[in-house]
Amino acid sequence: MKLTVQRETLLKPVQAVIGVVERRQTMPILANVMIRAQGGRLEVTATDLEVELVASTPLEIEAEGEITVPGRKLLDICRALPESAEVRLEVTGDKLGVRSGRSRFSLSTLPAGEFPVIEEVKGKQRLKVSQDRVRRLLEKTHFAMAQQDVRYYLNGMLLEVDGNTLRAVATDGHRLALCEVALDVAAGDAQQVIVPRKGVLELQRLLDGDGDLDLTIGSSHVRVEIDGIRFTSKLIDGRFPEYGRVIPKDPDNRLLATRDELRQALQRTAILSNEKYRGIRLSLQPETLVIQAHNPEQEEAEEQVGVDYRGQSMEVGFNVNYLLDALGATDGERVQVGLADSSSSCLIHSPDSQTTKFVVMPMRL
Repeated sequence: MKLTVQRETLLKPVQAVIGVVERRQTMPILANVMIRAQGGRLEVTATDLEVELVASTPLEIEAEGEITVPGRKLLDICRALPESAEVRLEVTGDKLGVRSGRSRFSLSTLPAGEFPVIEEVKGKQRLKVSQDRVRRLLEKTHFAMAQQDVRYYLNGMLLEVDGNTLRAVATDGHRLALCEVALDVAAGDAQQVIVPRKGVLELQRLLDGDGDLDLTIGSSHVRVEIDGIRFTSKLIDGRFPEYGRVIPKDPDNRLLATRDELRQALQRTAILSNEKYRGIRLSLQPETLVIQAHNPEQEEAEEQVGVDYRGQSMEVGFNVNYLLDALGATDGERVQVGLADSSSSCLIHSPDSQTTKFVVMPMRL
């Protein structure tokens, strides 16, 4: 392999894939990125066996070939070189030589044949969706995914295709976030898949532009192609909970409030909540919401918020972080909080929209 490339042209694909490369690897080759120069394109691939990223760019190539090199070292070298510098890459024996101006680097390599590559995705569904819509799906739901839960199917996000709707649902067993967007063209069969947490976060990082992306949902993988980058993630093999059952249907007691005012009152009260459990008490009365918190040091906080509430008086406890996350993801100036009773989950959404919904389970205080 032999080629000359401008620093920025090499830096961009390496930066695009490096997020998948773990610093601590069980297999040495997973710390490497694969560089392939073939057919007038330079292709950089990284994987952690669960998520694979491939970034490619057109380039004139002197001699085709492929090799793997330490990903973070290559990235650091590219970053450290002067802007617009010409970089020459050449494989000699088991080393990759990197030259630019008076700088010389020799990187160790491992054979490209040993690099694990995810097989071609056999697509059941192929969709063209705007980046904005997919970005919205992930932003409104990702925070509710579980982390390292023994119920492995919660450590990810449900993607559901249903007619003209693409839906994302995430839950950690204590709260749930749902968001749906419309598709321009109706999909075929309804389908549900669970994308692992790391895949969701990596995809979120890639969605920083406009335009459309191609989404392929297979039986064991999901693939997104966007602006010269191909993202592939394995799917979690498991059955996601029937989320429809836990979303309250038209709760009788509904509170309407100014979203920012409620959020700020919760943030202030949270300062004196128990650092471990983060519990706060909501006391609902006609036209008034009283928020209270206390901690093991016998410290207390109380806030009163003017609200539109005509339901029954009640007291209910919640994890304040869960409420703040939901309010942060709710659209609009106003927010509606629905409750059946003091022992039931609350439903949070914008009074003007049902496309995003957040459910938070109560806690005993």
